[in-house]
Amino acid sequence: MSDQKDIALFEELFRASPEIKYPKVGEVIVSTIEKIEKWNVLVNVNNQFSGLIVKKEVGNTVDASTLEKGQVIDVMVLGDSVEKGLLILSLKRANQIKNLSNLAKYNESEEIINVKPTEANKWGLLVDIDGLKWFIPVSQLTPLHYPRVEGADPEKILAHLEGLVWLDFKVRVINVDEAGKKIIFSEKAAIEEARGKALETLKEGDTVEWVVSWILSYGLFVTFDGLEWLVHVSEIDWGHVNDPSKFSSVGQKVKVKVIGLDSDKISLSIKRLKENPWDVLSKKCKLGDVIEAPISRISQFWAFMDLDGWIQWLIHLSEISHGVVKDIRDFVKVGENVQAKIINFEPKKKRIGLSLKALQEAPKGAKKKSEKKDDDWSVKKEKVKKDDKKEVKSEKKEKKEEIKAEEK
Repeated sequence: MSDQKDIALFEELFRASPEIKYPKVGEVIVSTIEKIEKWNVLVNVNNQFSGLIVKKEVGNTVDASTLEKGQVIDVMVLGDSVEKGLLILSLKRANQIKNLSNLAKYNESEEIINVKPTEANKWGLLVDIDGLKWFIPVSQLTPLHYPRVEGADPEKILAHLEGLVWLDFKVRVINVDEAGKKIIFSEKAAIEEARGKALETLKEGDTVEWVVSWILSYGLFVTFDGLEWLVHVSEIDWGHVNDPSKFSSVGQKVKVKVIGLDSDKISLSIKRLKENPWDVLSKKCKLGDVIEAPISRISQFWAFMDLDGWIQWLIHLSEISHGVVKDIRDFVKVGENVQAKIINFEPKKKRIGLSLKALQEAPKGAKKKSEKKDDDWSVKKEKVKKDDKKEVKSEKKEKKEEIKAEEK
């Protein structure tokens, strides 16, 4: 009698128990974490099966240290182990399916998401999300990360991109195909709204603190709220700038004045935040004054004197001495303090001419006609122009010879 009752109870429990469905390979199922080991995660599937997730199948979007016993997770069935009596499962591949679905939604909603590039190639940055590799093309990087390289050297571009690996990027999804094989992220698109607002707030005459994003021989690239523009080498300082890197460094904050706005074209200047040294000079000096300063440089036709504000005071070869001057170095040396007379001064044209011989007594017997001709600046300017052309040619020749020597 007791046996019949036991059988009846068993039949009742069997009918009330859920149907046992053996999971299929590729199916995504719900599981509960039972145990977390160093290399594996053991799960319970519907109180009917035990499953195993090996470390490589956890994926890179899940921090393994955050997994806890009792936590419910979706997993994909990869197969089973008859010997161990376990289902072989993957958390990573279940998340791949979720990620593809989410990215398609992000593409439609233009939501901004965070990613970390895991690799770089010459075309851009690769983002590995649970084993699926997607792309941020170079053209879709913001100015802060865009590789601006002299001569577009591919090796330098790649080196720059490799330096961006594992950094946090805010991006938008701009392309998703159905198979999930081609998903394109854009960092530029993520800052479009901020860029538009920044353009609206800027006006000519504003002084704004920008961040230097890149430095090239022709100027400083600076960024502000998603905007990037160039401070041309001619607008960095009032004096001659042959190396912009001497004035700033990448990442440094600099104050820049907006000197022009035309649609989305911005003209910027650093030097105009300082007083024009030519204006300062016109208040301090006048034609005929005698000044004193050290010789800073000597070339074939000129001796240069650098004063406040990076203005170069020029002494032409013809103004060194009343006698024949074959080499200026025979008369003055770099670093030597000398006195010179201002014989030409045109601040608006940024021209100033000095003379050493004007402070010297002319040799006896010099012809008055010759002296008059020498003192006539209009005549002298033509001579200076010819000498300038000769010097430019000479400097170009020297530069070519230097380049050849470096190549050897």
